[in-house]
Amino acid sequence: MRQLTSLDTQFLAMENSRMPGHVSALAIYDPSTAPGGELTLGTIRQTIEQRLHLLPPFRWRLVRVPFDLDYPYWAQDPDFDLDFHLRELALPEPGDETMLAEQAARIIARPLDQARPLWELYLIHGLPDGRKAVLTKFHHAAIDGASGAEIFGILLDTTPEGRVVETPTSGAPAPLPGQLGMLGRGLTGLPRQPLRALRSIPRALPHLDTIPTVRTIPGVGTLAGMSRRVVRALPRTTDGGILEGRRLHAPRTAINGRLTPHRRAAFTRLSLDEVKAIKSHFGVTVNDVVVTICAGALRSWLAERGELPAEPLLALVPVSVRTREQLGTFGNRVSTMVVPIPTDEADPERRLHRAHEALRNAKERHRAVPATVLQDANHAIPPALFARAARVTARVATSHPSQAAVNVIISNVPGSPAPLYIAGARQEAMFPLSGIIDGTALNLTVMSYCGGLDFGVVADRDVAADLFPLTEALAGAQAELVGLLPRRVRGGRGAAQPAAVC
Repeated sequence: MRQLTSLDTQFLAMENSRMPGHVSALAIYDPSTAPGGELTLGTIRQTIEQRLHLLPPFRWRLVRVPFDLDYPYWAQDPDFDLDFHLRELALPEPGDETMLAEQAARIIARPLDQARPLWELYLIHGLPDGRKAVLTKFHHAAIDGASGAEIFGILLDTTPEGRVVETPTSGAPAPLPGQLGMLGRGLTGLPRQPLRALRSIPRALPHLDTIPTVRTIPGVGTLAGMSRRVVRALPRTTDGGILEGRRLHAPRTAINGRLTPHRRAAFTRLSLDEVKAIKSHFGVTVNDVVVTICAGALRSWLAERGELPAEPLLALVPVSVRTREQLGTFGNRVSTMVVPIPTDEADPERRLHRAHEALRNAKERHRAVPATVLQDANHAIPPALFARAARVTARVATSHPSQAAVNVIISNVPGSPAPLYIAGARQEAMFPLSGIIDGTALNLTVMSYCGGLDFGVVADRDVAADLFPLTEALAGAQAELVGLLPRRVRGGRGAAQPAAVC
């Protein structure tokens, strides 16, 4: 058995009927490269079954401690049924991207069954030209972005022929422990909790106002400021924080409110080569360009709706803090940055330079904050009160009359530069469809893959009836930046072009 960390548990505690705790991805496949030119649920099942021993989270089942005396545990499910997790459906003809997005939105809106291992896979038929889509859902309590990429690295192959994976022989998993046994574990762990809190609270308190989910709660800023003054008074210590980040304020917008149980989704694929050309010409990073594209798209999209605030939006940017030694351990090793993105800047070149500067400053602030700050802050709350505290925090944060903690989630996940295959079928795109939270009802996540940038956009249904205008705005924002390049650099193209299929 393996105990969840406080950060893993937070993703469980935040979940409710309006806010599922999983992350998803929608991949498009060309079956013509697969044996017989077919991609079926049976061939996907066979691939997963051969590699289950390499995918521990696929068999992890939650085992809770009675009365929530301690954090839950993962145990191998003795009743694991692979077929339960594999689903199949077809779009009505003629299937198109709008239908696919609508179906994906319905699927990702449904929480996973916590009485089973927390993942699902859907094979979706009915796309144009015989293409198939594969939609996956994994609970955030079990994986983060980096460990999710590890899972796909095990599931997917670099050639259509695949690779031979030897399945070791193993005995049946042990029965799940009973309530009495788990109660004993909880009681045994009780003495460790005050010690854990005493170690963690001094590290967390000075940085409470950098944590997006609590930074706007009344009194948090005062408490963090008092803690920093105490720290500065101690010998041979420094605050290390940068006040600029703590003074950032998010304007209240229509995308910041309490979630409903319903979702909208959209996706698009843009050229990574063009982004790299922009990066090289202006001396910035790929991530700077991606954030600038998102800022430009949000600016035009909100302006079209008459909802563009005069102040920059604040973006929550997840950051992996997983060390080399932690590779293959799954679970969560993440932190966050809060970045003001220049949605208030009309000029695309100035917008790019402002995004570059904002991200540089955010990285400096992030280096000043302990990598474990999210986990340390959670340790201040006894496990028995954890779920209730998460609900109260969300309710208080979203009820603030004039200010949101952050406006939007923006994440950039590196993917494979080479083509990948599942059961022989070539992957053409991988659109991440990540989660949204109370108070921040819009998520833009991009994954690089095979010369392209695959953008997935998820929002609450009340935010927009149709998110494809936002993906069109992403293409337009990239076209603005491409238009700034010398003609010799952009190869005579005056507008951004979609990435070629691998």
